[in-house]
Amino acid sequence: MLEISGLNLVIFVLLVLAILFLKLAIKIVSQSDIIIIERLGKFHKEISGGFHLIFPVLDVPRAVITIREQLIYIDKQQVITKDNVNISVDGIVYLKVTNGKMAVYNVEDYKMAISALAMTTLRGEIGGMNLDDTLSSRDRLNAALQMALCDAADNWGVKIMRVEISEISVPAGIEEAMNMQMKAEREKRAIELNAEAKKAALIRNAEALKQEQVLNAEAIERMADAKKYEQIAISLGQKEAIRNINEAMSENVNAAEFLLAKGRVEAFLELAKNESKDKIIVPYESSELIGALSVLKDFIGKKND
Repeated sequence: MLEISGLNLVIFVLLVLAILFLKLAIKIVSQSDIIIIERLGKFHKEISGGFHLIFPVLDVPRAVITIREQLIYIDKQQVITKDNVNISVDGIVYLKVTNGKMAVYNVEDYKMAISALAMTTLRGEIGGMNLDDTLSSRDRLNAALQMALCDAADNWGVKIMRVEISEISVPAGIEEAMNMQMKAEREKRAIELNAEAKKAALIRNAEALKQEQVLNAEAIERMADAKKYEQIAISLGQKEAIRNINEAMSENVNAAEFLLAKGRVEAFLELAKNESKDKIIVPYESSELIGALSVLKDFIGKKND
Protein backbone atom coordinates (compact mmCIF):
# COMPACT_ATOMS: atom_id res chain seq x y z
CA MET A 1 0.00 0.00 0.00
CA LEU A 2 2.84 2.35 0.81
CA GLU A 3 4.60 1.62 -2.49
CA ILE A 4 1.41 2.27 -4.41
CA SER A 5 0.85 5.49 -2.52
CA GLY A 6 4.43 6.61 -3.27
CA LEU A 7 3.93 5.87 -6.97
CA ASN A 8 0.77 7.86 -7.04
CA LEU A 9 2.57 10.73 -5.40
CA VAL A 10 5.29 10.64 -8.02
CA ILE A 11 2.73 10.55 -10.78
CA PHE A 12 0.87 13.42 -9.18
CA VAL A 13 4.05 15.48 -8.93
CA LEU A 14 4.92 14.74 -12.52
CA LEU A 15 1.45 15.77 -13.62
CA VAL A 16 1.77 19.00 -11.67
CA LEU A 17 5.18 19.66 -13.20
CA ALA A 18 3.83 18.90 -16.68
CA ILE A 19 0.95 21.29 -16.17
CA LEU A 20 3.33 23.99 -14.92
CA PHE A 21 5.66 23.29 -17.85
CA LEU A 22 2.84 23.61 -20.37
CA LYS A 23 1.56 26.70 -18.68
CA LEU A 24 4.98 28.29 -18.91
CA ALA A 25 5.59 26.98 -22.43
CA ILE A 26 2.31 28.07 -23.99
CA LYS A 27 1.99 31.75 -24.79
CA ILE A 28 -1.15 33.18 -26.31
CA VAL A 29 -0.45 36.73 -27.44
CA SER A 30 -3.08 39.36 -28.10
CA GLN A 31 -3.21 40.69 -31.66
CA SER A 32 -2.45 44.21 -30.41
CA ASP A 33 0.70 43.18 -28.50
CA ILE A 34 4.17 41.72 -29.02
CA ILE A 35 6.31 39.89 -26.45
CA ILE A 36 10.10 40.02 -26.31
CA ILE A 37 11.55 36.60 -25.41
CA GLU A 38 15.04 36.25 -23.88
CA ARG A 39 16.99 33.01 -23.74
CA LEU A 40 19.55 32.86 -20.98
CA GLY A 41 19.42 36.65 -20.62
CA LYS A 42 19.87 37.38 -24.33
CA PHE A 43 17.33 38.42 -26.92
CA HIS A 44 15.96 35.33 -28.58
CA LYS A 45 12.86 36.30 -30.59
CA GLU A 46 9.81 38.49 -30.82
CA ILE A 47 6.40 36.83 -30.83
CA SER A 48 3.24 38.52 -32.04
CA GLY A 49 -0.48 37.77 -31.84
CA GLY A 50 -1.52 34.10 -31.72
CA PHE A 51 -0.44 30.77 -30.18
CA HIS A 52 3.27 30.21 -29.40
CA LEU A 53 5.44 27.68 -27.55
CA ILE A 54 8.61 28.54 -25.68
CA PHE A 55 11.07 26.51 -23.63
CA PRO A 56 10.45 27.25 -19.94
CA VAL A 57 13.38 28.17 -17.70
CA LEU A 58 15.60 28.88 -20.74
CA ASP A 59 13.13 31.28 -22.38
CA VAL A 60 11.77 34.15 -20.34
CA PRO A 61 9.34 36.91 -21.46
CA ARG A 62 11.24 40.19 -21.20
CA ALA A 63 8.53 42.73 -22.01
CA VAL A 64 5.03 43.04 -23.41
CA ILE A 65 4.68 45.97 -25.80
CA THR A 66 1.52 47.23 -27.46
CA ILE A 67 1.72 47.93 -31.18
CA ARG A 68 -1.36 50.16 -31.14
CA GLU A 69 -1.00 53.90 -31.57
CA GLN A 70 -0.19 55.52 -28.25
CA LEU A 71 -0.51 59.04 -26.86
CA ILE A 72 2.14 60.86 -24.85
CA TYR A 73 1.12 64.11 -23.21
CA ILE A 74 3.68 66.91 -23.12
CA ASP A 75 3.19 68.51 -19.72
CA LYS A 76 2.51 72.24 -19.64
CA GLN A 77 5.78 74.13 -19.34
CA GLN A 78 6.96 77.73 -19.24
CA VAL A 79 8.78 78.85 -22.38
CA ILE A 80 10.32 82.25 -23.19
CA THR A 81 9.88 83.57 -26.73
CA LYS A 82 12.45 85.50 -28.73
CA ASP A 83 10.87 88.81 -27.67
CA ASN A 84 11.09 87.79 -23.97
CA VAL A 85 7.46 86.85 -23.35
CA ASN A 86 6.86 84.01 -20.91
CA ILE A 87 4.18 81.65 -22.22
CA SER A 88 2.81 78.23 -21.24
CA VAL A 89 2.70 75.43 -23.81
CA ASP A 90 1.54 71.82 -23.80
CA GLY A 91 0.88 69.23 -26.47
CA ILE A 92 0.32 65.62 -27.49
CA VAL A 93 2.56 63.17 -29.35
CA TYR A 94 1.02 60.25 -31.25
CA LEU A 95 3.39 57.31 -31.77
CA LYS A 96 3.49 53.64 -32.67
CA VAL A 97 6.09 50.95 -31.88
CA THR A 98 7.41 49.37 -35.05
CA ASN A 99 10.37 47.40 -33.64
CA GLY A 100 9.92 45.85 -30.22
CA LYS A 101 13.57 44.81 -29.84
CA MET A 102 14.85 48.36 -30.38
CA ALA A 103 12.14 49.84 -28.13
CA VAL A 104 13.27 47.54 -25.28
CA TYR A 105 17.06 47.45 -25.69
CA ASN A 106 17.97 50.82 -27.26
CA VAL A 107 16.33 53.04 -24.64
CA GLU A 108 15.34 52.58 -21.03
CA ASP A 109 11.83 54.09 -21.39
CA TYR A 110 10.90 55.27 -24.87
CA LYS A 111 7.83 57.15 -23.63
CA MET A 112 9.81 59.18 -21.11
CA ALA A 113 12.59 59.76 -23.65
CA ILE A 114 10.16 61.06 -26.29
CA SER A 115 8.38 63.29 -23.77
CA ALA A 116 11.67 64.84 -22.59
CA LEU A 117 12.89 65.31 -26.17
CA ALA A 118 9.60 66.94 -27.13
CA MET A 119 9.91 69.43 -24.26
CA THR A 120 13.48 70.45 -25.11
CA THR A 121 12.68 70.71 -28.83
CA LEU A 122 9.62 72.83 -28.07
CA ARG A 123 11.67 75.22 -25.93
CA GLY A 124 14.26 75.56 -28.68
CA GLU A 125 11.72 76.23 -31.42
CA ILE A 126 9.67 78.75 -29.47
CA GLY A 127 12.84 80.45 -28.19
CA GLY A 128 13.68 81.39 -31.77
CA MET A 129 10.24 82.83 -32.57
CA ASN A 130 8.41 86.00 -31.65
CA LEU A 131 5.14 85.82 -29.74
CA ASP A 132 3.02 86.67 -32.78
CA ASP A 133 4.76 83.99 -34.87
CA THR A 134 4.31 81.46 -32.08
CA LEU A 135 0.57 82.07 -31.84
CA SER A 136 0.04 82.05 -35.59
CA SER A 137 2.46 79.23 -36.56
CA ARG A 138 1.22 76.12 -34.80
CA ASP A 139 1.57 74.10 -37.98
CA ARG A 140 5.22 75.14 -38.19
CA LEU A 141 5.80 74.12 -34.58
CA ASN A 142 4.06 70.79 -35.10
CA ALA A 143 6.17 70.04 -38.17
CA ALA A 144 9.42 71.02 -36.43
CA LEU A 145 8.61 68.84 -33.41
CA GLN A 146 7.67 65.87 -35.53
CA MET A 147 10.86 66.12 -37.57
CA ALA A 148 13.06 66.33 -34.47
CA LEU A 149 11.28 63.46 -32.73
CA CYS A 150 11.30 61.23 -35.82
CA ASP A 151 15.09 61.41 -36.12
CA ALA A 152 15.56 60.18 -32.54
CA ALA A 153 12.59 57.80 -32.43
CA ASP A 154 13.85 55.82 -35.44
CA ASN A 155 16.71 54.55 -33.26
CA TRP A 156 14.20 53.47 -30.61
CA GLY A 157 11.98 51.43 -32.94
CA VAL A 158 9.19 54.01 -32.65
CA LYS A 159 7.40 55.88 -35.39
CA ILE A 160 6.08 59.39 -34.61
CA MET A 161 2.66 59.61 -36.27
CA ARG A 162 1.96 63.29 -35.55
CA VAL A 163 2.51 66.03 -33.00
CA GLU A 164 -0.11 68.56 -31.89
CA ILE A 165 0.38 71.72 -29.82
CA SER A 166 -2.83 71.70 -27.81
CA GLU A 167 -2.64 75.02 -25.95
CA ILE A 168 -0.52 78.16 -25.85
CA SER A 169 -1.29 80.44 -22.89
CA VAL A 170 0.02 83.99 -22.47
CA PRO A 171 0.01 86.15 -19.32
CA ALA A 172 -3.16 88.13 -18.60
CA GLY A 173 -1.45 91.49 -19.18
CA ILE A 174 -0.07 90.40 -22.54
CA GLU A 175 -3.44 88.98 -23.54
CA GLU A 176 -5.17 92.26 -22.67
CA ALA A 177 -2.61 94.24 -24.66
CA MET A 178 -3.06 91.89 -27.60
CA ASN A 179 -6.84 92.31 -27.44
CA MET A 180 -6.44 96.10 -27.43
CA GLN A 181 -4.03 95.90 -30.37
CA MET A 182 -6.44 93.64 -32.24
CA LYS A 183 -9.30 96.07 -31.57
CA ALA A 184 -7.19 98.98 -32.79
CA GLU A 185 -6.24 97.07 -35.92
CA ARG A 186 -9.88 96.27 -36.61
CA GLU A 187 -10.92 99.90 -36.15
CA LYS A 188 -8.05 101.01 -38.40
CA ARG A 189 -9.10 98.47 -41.00
CA ALA A 190 -12.71 99.65 -40.77
CA ILE A 191 -11.63 103.27 -41.29
CA GLU A 192 -9.48 102.27 -44.25
CA LEU A 193 -12.31 100.28 -45.80
CA ASN A 194 -14.71 103.19 -45.27
CA ALA A 195 -12.23 105.60 -46.88
CA GLU A 196 -11.68 103.22 -49.78
CA ALA A 197 -15.43 102.89 -50.24
CA LYS A 198 -15.91 106.67 -50.29
CA LYS A 199 -13.01 107.04 -52.70
CA ALA A 200 -14.47 104.39 -54.97
CA ALA A 201 -17.87 106.11 -54.80
CA LEU A 202 -16.35 109.47 -55.74
CA ILE A 203 -14.49 107.86 -58.63
CA ARG A 204 -17.67 106.17 -59.83
CA ASN A 205 -19.61 109.45 -59.57
CA ALA A 206 -16.89 111.30 -61.45
CA GLU A 207 -16.84 108.62 -64.13
CA ALA A 208 -20.62 108.78 -64.39
CA LEU A 209 -20.56 112.59 -64.69
CA LYS A 210 -17.80 112.37 -67.28
CA GLN A 211 -19.77 109.79 -69.24
CA GLU A 212 -22.88 111.93 -69.01
CA GLN A 213 -21.02 114.97 -70.31
CA VAL A 214 -19.53 112.92 -73.13
CA LEU A 215 -22.97 111.64 -74.07
CA ASN A 216 -24.42 115.17 -73.93
CA ALA A 217 -21.59 116.44 -76.11
CA GLU A 218 -22.17 113.63 -78.56
CA ALA A 219 -25.89 114.36 -78.59
CA ILE A 220 -25.27 118.09 -79.22
CA GLU A 221 -22.81 117.22 -81.96
CA ARG A 222 -25.32 114.89 -83.58
CA MET A 223 -28.07 117.52 -83.33
CA ALA A 224 -25.73 120.08 -84.86
CA ASP A 225 -24.94 117.65 -87.66
CA ALA A 226 -28.64 117.00 -88.19
CA LYS A 227 -29.42 120.74 -88.33
CA LYS A 228 -26.47 121.20 -90.66
CA TYR A 229 -27.77 118.48 -92.97
CA GLU A 230 -31.28 119.94 -92.70
CA GLN A 231 -30.06 123.43 -93.62
CA ILE A 232 -28.03 121.99 -96.49
CA ALA A 233 -31.08 120.10 -97.72
CA ILE A 234 -33.25 123.23 -97.40
CA SER A 235 -30.66 125.36 -99.17
CA LEU A 236 -30.36 122.78 -101.93
CA GLY A 237 -34.12 122.73 -102.26
CA GLN A 238 -34.29 126.49 -102.34
CA LYS A 239 -31.48 126.56 -104.87
CA GLU A 240 -33.32 124.05 -107.04
CA ALA A 241 -36.56 126.03 -106.67
CA ILE A 242 -34.85 129.29 -107.68
CA ARG A 243 -33.26 127.51 -110.66
CA ASN A 244 -36.68 126.22 -111.70
CA ILE A 245 -38.17 129.72 -111.30
CA ASN A 246 -35.40 131.23 -113.38
CA GLU A 247 -35.94 128.63 -116.06
CA ALA A 248 -39.66 129.25 -116.00
CA MET A 249 -39.19 133.05 -116.22
CA SER A 250 -36.81 132.60 -119.14
CA GLU A 251 -39.40 130.53 -120.93
CA ASN A 252 -42.46 132.62 -120.00
CA VAL A 253 -42.40 136.36 -119.25
CA ASN A 254 -45.57 136.01 -117.20
CA ALA A 255 -44.00 133.53 -114.76
CA ALA A 256 -43.08 136.26 -112.25
CA GLU A 257 -46.59 137.70 -112.33
CA PHE A 258 -47.90 134.13 -111.90
CA LEU A 259 -45.90 133.64 -108.73
CA LEU A 260 -47.05 136.98 -107.30
CA ALA A 261 -50.66 136.21 -108.17
CA LYS A 262 -50.38 132.76 -106.61
CA GLY A 263 -49.05 134.29 -103.40
CA ARG A 264 -51.90 136.80 -103.26
CA VAL A 265 -54.50 134.09 -103.77
CA GLU A 266 -53.00 131.92 -101.05
CA ALA A 267 -52.89 134.91 -98.69
CA PHE A 268 -56.53 135.71 -99.47
CA LEU A 269 -57.52 132.09 -98.79
CA GLU A 270 -55.72 132.13 -95.44
CA LEU A 271 -57.48 135.39 -94.61
CA ALA A 272 -60.81 133.87 -95.57
CA LYS A 273 -60.19 130.89 -93.24
CA ASN A 274 -59.76 133.24 -90.30
CA GLU A 275 -62.96 133.26 -88.21
CA SER A 276 -62.30 136.70 -86.73
CA LYS A 277 -65.21 139.16 -87.19
CA ASP A 278 -62.89 142.12 -87.34
CA LYS A 279 -61.58 141.40 -90.86
CA ILE A 280 -62.67 143.71 -93.71
CA ILE A 281 -62.05 143.13 -97.41
CA VAL A 282 -61.79 146.50 -99.09
CA PRO A 283 -62.43 146.94 -102.83
CA TYR A 284 -58.72 147.45 -103.43
CA GLU A 285 -58.07 143.96 -102.14
CA SER A 286 -60.94 142.56 -104.20
CA SER A 287 -59.60 144.12 -107.33
CA GLU A 288 -56.15 142.73 -106.57
CA LEU A 289 -57.67 139.28 -106.09
CA ILE A 290 -59.61 139.48 -109.40
CA GLY A 291 -56.47 140.63 -111.18
CA ALA A 292 -54.51 137.78 -109.73
CA LEU A 293 -57.12 135.28 -110.80
CA SER A 294 -57.08 136.63 -114.34
CA VAL A 295 -53.30 136.34 -114.46
CA LEU A 296 -53.51 132.74 -113.27
CA LYS A 297 -56.11 132.01 -115.93
CA ASP A 298 -54.03 133.50 -118.70
CA PHE A 299 -50.86 131.71 -117.51
CA ILE A 300 -52.56 128.32 -117.26
CA GLY A 301 -54.16 128.83 -120.63
CA LYS A 302 -50.89 129.66 -122.32
CA LYS A 303 -49.22 126.71 -120.65
CA ASN A 304 -51.87 124.35 -122.00
CA ASP A 305 -51.42 125.78 -125.50
